[in-house]
Amino acid sequence: MEKEYVRDWMTPAAVTVHPDTSLSEAYQLMQTHHIRRLPVTEGEWLVGMVTIKDLWTIFASPETQCNIFEMAARLDRLTVMHVMAHDVVTVTPDTPIKVACELMLKHQVGGLPVMAGGRLAGILTESDIFRLVAQHGLVYSNHV
Repeated sequence: MEKEYVRDWMTPAAVTVHPDTSLSEAYQLMQTHHIRRLPVTEGEWLVGMVTIKDLWTIFASPETQCNIFEMAARLDRLTVMHVMAHDVVTVTPDTPIKVACELMLKHQVGGLPVMAGGRLAGILTESDIFRLVAQHGLVYSNHV
C-alpha cells in the first residue's frame, strides 16, 4: 500500500451538485447513485461538500418537526448551500493513499475531493479504500 496513490483508487467522475440545488434533489441524487456525499461545485471549482448526515440533521432538527408534506416543501425550498461544509479537506491525485487514509481518520470524514490544478478531478471515498483493501487481500478471514 506504500506505493499506491489517490489517482489509482479515486472515482474520477464524481457526482456533484451546485450550491443552489434543493435538498430534496441532493437526497434523490444520493439515493439514485447509492452514495453518501456530494462535492458542491460551481463549474469545476469546489465550494463545499454535503453528506447524507447533513441531510439527516435537517430531518432530525426540532425546527423541522412537522408532517411529511410540510417537510417535503421545506426540503424543496432549502438548498445545499444551507447545510454544506465550506472548509473541505482535499487531496491531489499524487497524494499517497496512506496519507489520504490518515487525513480521513484525522478529520473523521468518509470522503475526500481530489483536486488537480485547482479543479475537482474526482473523489476518494471509504468505498474506494475498501476496494483497495479487498483487492490486495489485506482482509483477514478465518472461516471455520
